[in-house]
Amino acid sequence: MEQVDLLVVGGGINGVGIARDAAGRGLSVVLVEKDDLAAHTSSASSKLIHGGLRYLEQFEFKLVRESLVERERLLRAAPHIVEPLEFMIPATGSGRAAWKLRVGLLLYDHLAGRKGLPRSRSLRPNDLGDGLKPDLQGGLAYWDCRVQDSRLVVLNAMDAAERGAMILTRTELLTARREGSHWIARIHSSGHERSVKARALVNAAGPWAGDVLSHVRGTKCSAVRLVKGSHIVLPRLYDGDHAFLLQHRDGRVVFAIPFEDEFTLVGTTDVEWCGAPDEPSISSEETDYLLAAVAVYFTRNVTAQDIVWDFAGIRSLYDDGASDPSKITRDYRIDLDTSGPPLLTIFGGKITTYRSLAERALDRLGPLLRKGGGAWTERAVLPGGDVPNGTIEEYAASLAQAYSGLPPRLPTRLAKAYGTRVERVLENVKSVDDLGEHFGAGLYEREVEYLVRNEWARTAEDVLFRRSKLGLHVRQDDAARLRRHMGG
Repeated sequence: MEQVDLLVVGGGINGVGIARDAAGRGLSVVLVEKDDLAAHTSSASSKLIHGGLRYLEQFEFKLVRESLVERERLLRAAPHIVEPLEFMIPATGSGRAAWKLRVGLLLYDHLAGRKGLPRSRSLRPNDLGDGLKPDLQGGLAYWDCRVQDSRLVVLNAMDAAERGAMILTRTELLTARREGSHWIARIHSSGHERSVKARALVNAAGPWAGDVLSHVRGTKCSAVRLVKGSHIVLPRLYDGDHAFLLQHRDGRVVFAIPFEDEFTLVGTTDVEWCGAPDEPSISSEETDYLLAAVAVYFTRNVTAQDIVWDFAGIRSLYDDGASDPSKITRDYRIDLDTSGPPLLTIFGGKITTYRSLAERALDRLGPLLRKGGGAWTERAVLPGGDVPNGTIEEYAASLAQAYSGLPPRLPTRLAKAYGTRVERVLENVKSVDDLGEHFGAGLYEREVEYLVRNEWARTAEDVLFRRSKLGLHVRQDDAARLRRHMGG
């Protein structure tokens, strides 16, 4: 029987963040995830690392401040997958008053501090670029960041594993019971069962957190509120590298974000969810809602037939009693049950604050376990984040020069996915022939092998839509070849 300090249930951003922090403090850790890493909520976000400008309307000043501080830390920790992004707010003559938006952005700047990203600014009509309707006159702009969300999860899992944690994907928690000073858990993977004995259990199961809690305690959990958020991906709606914050007619905001060079990501919705969280999908009503926001602002006429991809995720939020799903707090809550060996449950949270959430969780668990060091992640980089002297763009340019025999765009894409770990992907590569079979869109056998060996990828879906978004670019026959190559 495996005996560890911590058994973590859930391979989303909060679970892997806690596993990483714990392993770095010297605790022995096993993490179990019933599917792939980031298979659910953590890969279905708006792909943003942000303070949450709209949360100021709900007086969530603490959450916004914490998020803005974490935004700067993540920029330093993972410059290859987190990058600054300017957001423009077109003036519409309706919606929120201009003075209210200016005050909100001034407060946003103040909470962010003087270091880091540029401060907000006013826009002239011609600053908005092409693609918007001509009656939109100027507006305001501010900065946040975008992120490759599922890669952020994987990088935290890699760092945890390199510090000694055991990361078990496709492994389901069957039962967990308190026995003396330990938890005895049964887990299942690939037709085999095994037992794990842990001094503490961490429930970071996201939409399944209530189920896990009900199962191990034997009583129903009412603290979880499930809310579905959906997105659509359209052919590029406008030129430029900036994003838009669009004020919809019902007062909610919708983002339009440059995505994978060729597309625009539009989202998100907030819909109460009462079904099983395994396979959520966007509804026709949500599709119409997002397309209506596009129609108000952009000149390009798009319909549901133009959607190249859509996805939906279930957010597991702490139930604060708000009647409107969009107004439920996005702040997290850490619940610690010490009626026996510790049981720590995570409610809510957003991808931006996962590191500080993990730090607080371990600060609470550490004294109970009487083992492990103190906080350490504030200044630590994630795998590949140790980009030398300059920006990721400069590093990518040097990489392209060093591997001049490769297709021109490939080194840049790899640098922005793997950072300095790209040198492991391309070890001993001299020419394109050394990369092996080509599966389309610049995906070669060498990269697939790296993902299988180092990043827990097992299926074509893992590679094409979580370790990357190359699934939006490869042809169907190439994707089928990859599936055969990976065994199904």
